[in-house]
Amino acid sequence: MTQKNHSTSLFILTILFFLWGFLTCMNDILIPYLKEIFVLKYWQAMLIQFCFFGAYFIGSLTYFLISLKKGDPINRIGYKNGIIIGLAVSGLGCFMFYPAAEFAIYGLFLSALFILGLGFTLLQIVANPYVSILGRPETASSRLNMSQAFNSLGTTIAPIFGGYLIYEFFFIEGAEGDSAKIPYVIFGAVFIFLAIVFRFVKLPRFKNEDEIVKGIGALRFPNLSMGTIAIFTYVGAEVAIGSFLINFIGLESIMGLDESVGKNFLAYYWGGTMIGRFSGALSLSSLDKFKKYTFMIVLTALSFTLIFAISGIEFNTVLPYIGIVGLNFLVFLVGKSIPSRTLGLFAVMSAGLVLFTIMGTGSAAMWALIGVGIFNSIMWSNIFTIAIKGLGKYTSQGSSLLVMAILGAALVPLIQGIMADTFGLQFSFFVPFVCYLYIIFYGFYSPRLTKTDESLEEVEPKNVLQD
Repeated sequence: MTQKNHSTSLFILTILFFLWGFLTCMNDILIPYLKEIFVLKYWQAMLIQFCFFGAYFIGSLTYFLISLKKGDPINRIGYKNGIIIGLAVSGLGCFMFYPAAEFAIYGLFLSALFILGLGFTLLQIVANPYVSILGRPETASSRLNMSQAFNSLGTTIAPIFGGYLIYEFFFIEGAEGDSAKIPYVIFGAVFIFLAIVFRFVKLPRFKNEDEIVKGIGALRFPNLSMGTIAIFTYVGAEVAIGSFLINFIGLESIMGLDESVGKNFLAYYWGGTMIGRFSGALSLSSLDKFKKYTFMIVLTALSFTLIFAISGIEFNTVLPYIGIVGLNFLVFLVGKSIPSRTLGLFAVMSAGLVLFTIMGTGSAAMWALIGVGIFNSIMWSNIFTIAIKGLGKYTSQGSSLLVMAILGAALVPLIQGIMADTFGLQFSFFVPFVCYLYIIFYGFYSPRLTKTDESLEEVEPKNVLQD
């Protein structure tokens, strides 16, 4: 297998990361939109995230149970077929928005999102480990960070482009849900088209020759069991903040902005994740320090320019955000490319910014909450890398458990929604604050956990990559 073929395969897979990032962030547009149409309470609106990310848990749990009994399903059908099936299911979920809008039934919208989430679950299970094996093992985290950065590019563009489609281009006054119907039908057609394209694209085949491991032996590793909780809290906090951000910006005590304007600020929240992931990929690369930090600065500047261009917000308004970006670069330097230390430091910054959001008012509170996005950036890849370290033959099983932990994105926003209805929206951000406290603990304490694993049996997985 040549490096050229690896690069082509990584490029194709990166398209998938971009697409599911885009559609995932569209939920943040749907929440205030459907909340107003169906006159929902906060907790009812959060059922959007509950159904979408709940599908991740149901799908990955089903996959996990099948793999324990009959072996890895993807190892049987192949990664390419797994991608095609995932795209087809995702397309079906998008097409279901048409009857949901026609009959104006909130439950049908939730069903469509659940099916879409199932499709994305399969794509996640296929793509994340696939990216990790397309190259040298020591640069796996760097590749995953880079692919996740393009996922964040999708989440950055979605609030602007998707918001424009729903609130302006396809907006029909008094037509309940119709504005979301046509965009999602278009997305569904794109997924089906890509499924056809992938049918004829040549991808390297991957086969795992490990023995089928029965039971839940992976949970003997404390870095995995505690890392599963860390994934749960990370995705829960990240999705909860994105879900409530437009409504938070609309509070009179914050900015009092209309939803059609507030959506533009979402680009900075998700765009910050893109900036941090590009920097994280470079930080963990094998480049010398001068080139590494130079490229980090250049990519950060280019990413910010993109976010600024698509948001349409005046430069003077975004100056506080530039300061947070600079602070992020300094924290990277202090982290010294050590995954656990960088994770702990980033979680400290996220917790501090959320606490400031709870106590603050006006634009300062808004930018503090938006700034959390850039410190969320490396959490997925760093937690994932730490959690599966030393698992050996239990690596696949551990990966399934980590994907199941995406359930946090279904439950944490729902819990915050109940808090918002009971104590007010601003105070409800105490929920993600608690989530970041746990990640602080995991980041700084995890080196001790991985040392404990040395006493456990470790067998290197036998991965075979074929043309």
